[in-house]
Amino acid sequence: MIEIFPSHLEDRAWRLSMFGDEVESIQEFDPLTGEKFRGLEEIKLYANSHYVTPKPTLDQAVIQIKADMLAQVKRFTEEGKLLEAQRLEQRTQFDLEMMMATGACPGIENYSRYLSGRNPGEPPPTLFEYLPDNALLFVDESHVTVPQINGMARGDLKRKATLAEFGFRLPACVDNRPLRFEEWDAMRPQSLFVSATPGPWEMEQTGGVFAEQVIRPTGLVDPPVEIRPVEHQVDDLMRETHEMAKRGLRVLATTLTKRMAEDLTEYLHENGIRVRYMHSDIDTVERIELIRDLRLGVYDVLVGINLLREGLDIPECGLVAILDADKEGFLRSETSLVQTIGRAARNVDGRVILYADKRTGSIERALAETERRRTKQVAYNEAHNITPQSIKRGISDVMAHVANADYMTVDTGVDESLHRTGDNLKTVIADLEKRMREAAGNLEFEEAARLRDELKRLEDADLGILSGALTKLHPGDADRPAASGKGRSTAGRPGTRTHKAKAKAKW
Repeated sequence: MIEIFPSHLEDRAWRLSMFGDEVESIQEFDPLTGEKFRGLEEIKLYANSHYVTPKPTLDQAVIQIKADMLAQVKRFTEEGKLLEAQRLEQRTQFDLEMMMATGACPGIENYSRYLSGRNPGEPPPTLFEYLPDNALLFVDESHVTVPQINGMARGDLKRKATLAEFGFRLPACVDNRPLRFEEWDAMRPQSLFVSATPGPWEMEQTGGVFAEQVIRPTGLVDPPVEIRPVEHQVDDLMRETHEMAKRGLRVLATTLTKRMAEDLTEYLHENGIRVRYMHSDIDTVERIELIRDLRLGVYDVLVGINLLREGLDIPECGLVAILDADKEGFLRSETSLVQTIGRAARNVDGRVILYADKRTGSIERALAETERRRTKQVAYNEAHNITPQSIKRGISDVMAHVANADYMTVDTGVDESLHRTGDNLKTVIADLEKRMREAAGNLEFEEAARLRDELKRLEDADLGILSGALTKLHPGDADRPAASGKGRSTAGRPGTRTHKAKAKAKW
């Protein structure tokens, strides 16, 4: 008898009854309870990994891999690099044995050139090869996306070349790479580049001609920008923050370094301001939670560096403060300033403060572009009798679909409409937790899961916060203030300075 638990099904499994090497029956059943559902005539089994390769292709690839390995080991030996030669031979032999035995091996993508039958230097297989001739490619935020195409290929080449140089991989590993810019440019279909601040390459391709969309359906105009001196910028920011908090609005503040963001966060916190920071050390999931808590009013100020730019829509933001705006560079370029200023354009009362002692070229160009757009927007609103309105956007519980995608609940058997009026919740919760642990200890996992879900529901009711796993935020809840002020995000708090170590490369 063979039982198969397919990864694409959570509540179904298949049981194959065998007589010798022949299949007698196929039964579908519940993997938790063992309940049988129905008999099946046939099932489709897919490979556990999409790297699995047909046997003839694999055999041919192994021959070429061995030949290249011997040639590279010989070269290392002749150059006196005995350690590199031994390392390469040992690693490659292990991979070959795994491929012959299982059809795949860890890091098999580094042998993709052999498996796909491509020549050295040829472009890797990508989805662009499958696009029809009449396809239309949209490149969003093209001023960031287009430079990244070449950046990815160069960064990958640098890393893979180091692996090959020191014998961790065969030189063929460099062919498992992203498309180079010129390859992508030759392969892409008709393209539409979307950006509020087009880059030089896009402008060159179009000859400086572009379709402009600065008129918003809501009638919102680009925010007014004010320049203030750098001296006492932090104290001035504190005063502005208190004013925004009284009006129920949020503040975004940008600094130049992680350390400055963390220090500013601690200083504002010491002065009674509810504040968090967000930079590259914060996990992506935590960033989503930080933005959500900011919109819910758990805190009033979010301090960042380069993440408070493209694609960040916070309608509750009433002020964007750019500290040290006159420090010319990547973070204070014309593009960065225009993008950051745009974060205040989601609220009718939004405005921007640049703290600068001198008007750099980037500031001048950013202010000129913002004023040009603002003038056009105001004129359009007056001509069509449009009154600007702030964006109204629900605060969806993103984590219910992201962090808890694999979370399963069991019916608690309790009427959710019932309220425990007069009950001592703490006593009830303690009793449920005790019963849950007893059930788990007795291997009664279904009962333990039921008690766990009931316990979670009661804890959420007691704390007054939403549970991403068991409760979904309805559109009508968007205007509800945070009940306890605690929020759900744990990152970016004052006094939680932690720097991640650089991720180790997977060989």
